[in-house]
Amino acid sequence: MPIEIEAPEGIGYENIACNLSESSYADQRLSDLGINIGDLLLYYGDHKGKRELRELLSAEIGLPADNVLITSGAATGLFIIATSLLDKGHHVVVAKPNYATNLETPRALGAAVSYLRLTFENKFDLDLQELERLITPATKFVSLTYPHNPTGVTIDESKLRAVIALVEEKGTYLILDETYREMSFGPKLPIAATLSDRVISITSMSKSYGLPGIRIGWISCQNEQLMETFLAAKEQICITNSVVDEEIAFQYLLQKEKLFGTNLTNIKENFARVTQFMNSQSVLEWVKPQGGCVCFPRIRADIKVDIGRFHDILLNKYSTYVGKGHWFEEDARFIRIGYSWDKRENLDLGLKNILKAIDDARIS
Repeated sequence: MPIEIEAPEGIGYENIACNLSESSYADQRLSDLGINIGDLLLYYGDHKGKRELRELLSAEIGLPADNVLITSGAATGLFIIATSLLDKGHHVVVAKPNYATNLETPRALGAAVSYLRLTFENKFDLDLQELERLITPATKFVSLTYPHNPTGVTIDESKLRAVIALVEEKGTYLILDETYREMSFGPKLPIAATLSDRVISITSMSKSYGLPGIRIGWISCQNEQLMETFLAAKEQICITNSVVDEEIAFQYLLQKEKLFGTNLTNIKENFARVTQFMNSQSVLEWVKPQGGCVCFPRIRADIKVDIGRFHDILLNKYSTYVGKGHWFEEDARFIRIGYSWDKRENLDLGLKNILKAIDDARIS
């Protein structure tokens, strides 16, 4: 996938001064979190995931611990769900733009994919009538992400409940990727899996918490038969998670109120800076995010620019990197800006560099 081929770690972090391509909060150091794993037994562990971790999550989610399955990040969770539910000839509806795994895995399994288009002109809002039109008797699931990656938009609880009522009526499932839920700027949506046994929720420690290195996520669902199937799929893929990763996640979440509060404060402060930047210029336009730590502006149509040259200049002259529109199979004039991974001074400089690179790449 282009998003992986062109990932900043492949380019080399040492070659990027201002990294605005990341879709997560700044990576955390274990030494800063007050976590000690010195006496940890390095055994296989519970196949469902560390019991105490699942119980901790269960209390927050509002489902029994056995309805929570720990996975190696959200990406593996999404793969588990897709490979459990899909076969050649099945059908899925996926909101687009979207994270590449949600698009590629169903296609790789031979499923037919219909796209629920979220458009800039409609403020990336979800059209319920269009969703209903796309669902067929062969539809195995609808895949949504809120707050949304790459745009940062979200929906309110009434629309979420309307989507759930629709999938219940149609006899399909809803997969809701809630990885950015903790970064909501307003009231958080309820955890969707608590609202219906036709909903599968998935989330991750990578984005909001800045812990992508521990590869921990989880699936939650009320449907016990589905959870058994997901467990069987996980056992075929990796048997268990790393007990080291699970222990770090457990100890972090025990201190979540203290540790995550700093993250959220920084994210909101950075978002204010990006908002000020967007309001101060006339080259980019955006749909203002309502959560997460990414936005998806585009270069205005009246700005004549060589897009390929823009990205080349931005990286090689200004040492600044952003997410490219084609990562999400969108128009090349879109760019994803992650505004809470790099240092604040690098964010400010990187935003200025985007304007400079556009200027340098203009077509006369």
